[in-house]
Amino acid sequence: MAIKDLGIELMPSFITALAIGLLIGLERERHPIALAGLRTFALVGLIGAMTATMATILAAPSIISIGLIVISALAIAANVRYGKVLYKDDPGTTTVAAIILCYLFGVMVSLGYTQLTVMLAIIATALLYFKSELGGAARRLERRDILSILQFAVVTFIILPLLPAGEYGPYQALNPRHIWLMVVLISGVSLVGYVALRIIGRQYGAIVLGIFGGLISSTATTLAYARYAKSDETLNSLAIEVIVTSNLILPIRLAGFALIMAPEALPTLIPILAFGLITGIVMYVIQRQSLQSKKEITIPDIKNPVELKTALGFAIIYTIILILSAWVNHHAGNNGIYVTAFLFGLSDVDAIMLSNLRLFGIGTLSTNVLVTSTVIALFANSIFKIGIIYFTGNSIILRQCYPVLLSIAFGSGVGLIAFL
Repeated sequence: MAIKDLGIELMPSFITALAIGLLIGLERERHPIALAGLRTFALVGLIGAMTATMATILAAPSIISIGLIVISALAIAANVRYGKVLYKDDPGTTTVAAIILCYLFGVMVSLGYTQLTVMLAIIATALLYFKSELGGAARRLERRDILSILQFAVVTFIILPLLPAGEYGPYQALNPRHIWLMVVLISGVSLVGYVALRIIGRQYGAIVLGIFGGLISSTATTLAYARYAKSDETLNSLAIEVIVTSNLILPIRLAGFALIMAPEALPTLIPILAFGLITGIVMYVIQRQSLQSKKEITIPDIKNPVELKTALGFAIIYTIILILSAWVNHHAGNNGIYVTAFLFGLSDVDAIMLSNLRLFGIGTLSTNVLVTSTVIALFANSIFKIGIIYFTGNSIILRQCYPVLLSIAFGSGVGLIAFL
């Protein structure tokens, strides 16, 4: 009898379904009052795989639906009968949902979607395991934080799919969907920092505040904490940590944008940004004050980064830079690009960086011009932030921060010279 006749070739799928059931069951087994544990989930995973196999062999997809109905009915019936005794104030719907999900995972594995199913099973188990952490984080979010998440969903899943993807405008430089995709990218990175700052910023101190502040906007963070320290000079050293850390995140942020938009530019761009980051860190270590304030630092009010008005403003600025950069590149060559990088880099490095990456991606900007304009934008942005600290902060903040900000820019410049 052939091995195929014995069905041995199906064994890896059944083993995977069994492993997924054991993984989810292991997490549920930790809860003494859980409706199901290791054995139940392992069996449910196997039932899912066997059901899908039978449906395939018999060419009867309805078998999968029947199996889903039976498993769901059994889980719900058990929950109704024993749930009030086991869970008391908890309805126990999580375990019921996990059982149904485990069955569907077994089905997906048997249908050949093994890699995707394993990834989803790990994610599902993590969601089950981190119940208290996720619940605590959700409770710490305020109404405006939920609003930010909803606005990001509108920006990403409603507006973006409706926009055309063709090339329009002068020099074919404008792609409406691509422009809005940049809004999604900036909003997404900023939202991660914004929500994380709201959830864990107070708990982990100035460095984490700086990291997530840099994800939101290093310029906004510099302004907020310069003002904050000016109103209370006992917080100088902590404010310096936040400002410097947020600006050290900027080269990493720009490298991330390049990774997403133009990976082919990374071998040239990353060493230059890394050199700027390293020199900035070295200067900060040299400049860092030995006396640290023990007073708690709080989170200033930072504007919602995915507010529709803010998103539209970025889209307009990005569009203007695209058109202007394409025009000056056509008429004035590289010098025009450098002037544009300096002028727009004063207030917003993200927009000029993304526009240059876009032009590089469509072949109208060379690697040399891309990296040179990036360094120029970094230098202009550092000058602008030093001005912010000068006018809104105090002399101690300025004295400690400006060498680091200039070191990031000059370090990138030295890396550029080495490259060229």
